[in-house]
Amino acid sequence: MVRVETKLATFEVLTTEIKLRMKIVSYNVNGIRAALTKDLLSWLESTNPDVLCLQEIKATEDQIPAEGFTALGYHYQYWFPAEKKGYSGVAILSKIKPNHVEKGTGIPMMDAEGRNIRVDFDTVSVMSLYLPSGTNIERLGHKFDYMDLFQSYVNQLKSQIPNLVICGDYNICHQAIDIHDPIRNANVSGFLPVERAWIDQFMEHGFIDTFRLFNSAPHSYSWWSYRANARNNNKGWRIDYCLASEPLRNRLQRAFILPDARHSDHCPVGVELND
Repeated sequence: MVRVETKLATFEVLTTEIKLRMKIVSYNVNGIRAALTKDLLSWLESTNPDVLCLQEIKATEDQIPAEGFTALGYHYQYWFPAEKKGYSGVAILSKIKPNHVEKGTGIPMMDAEGRNIRVDFDTVSVMSLYLPSGTNIERLGHKFDYMDLFQSYVNQLKSQIPNLVICGDYNICHQAIDIHDPIRNANVSGFLPVERAWIDQFMEHGFIDTFRLFNSAPHSYSWWSYRANARNNNKGWRIDYCLASEPLRNRLQRAFILPDARHSDHCPVGVELND
């Protein structure tokens, strides 16, 4: 009888631990409607995150068949598209009801492009972020302006919300280990010294690169060019992150990249933490 009670008690403890763990996955889908035609829902069902952050949805809410996500338990869906049709846009889907949802930052030049959305739970807040790319000189200047504004915004936000996870496509490789060819890409946007310095100081302001906290291996990427068979040759860039604020350090359990998911030129990244 004592042994049975001990086993039951152990089972109850383990069950409680499972319930208290939150799994967050972030995915730049490069068009939610296109990703759905590539069996995104089956992947989502098997991956089963509690919270899913999406970037580059490229659709308005009325264009998205939400019922497929609802059937998988994502009853709380928050879409924040760009004003420009078929461009940018972010979203968060959750199995857990948040206490508050914040669409945008209140900064017009950021919000017009649908690049930030945040949900607040009891003990953690989760943001889906899509940082601009610097595809030309004009856009590179826009990216730098955005980075400065975003840094100021987050500095203020952390004073109100200390437990913050910012997931998404940062469009920046942090270190040489995060890119397949650091020498030839040294002057390419996404790996410019000024961009790398920015994300370095962003982390120094109190954020943890959760993937590197648990994984030090090279050749771990989250984006590949469609050109030159880059993905099959694993000539990629790690530009998608789940950055967690420093107060969450002791709650972080694991972080991961899921390169086998092929609904986009990106792949999902994720983190698990105790709630």
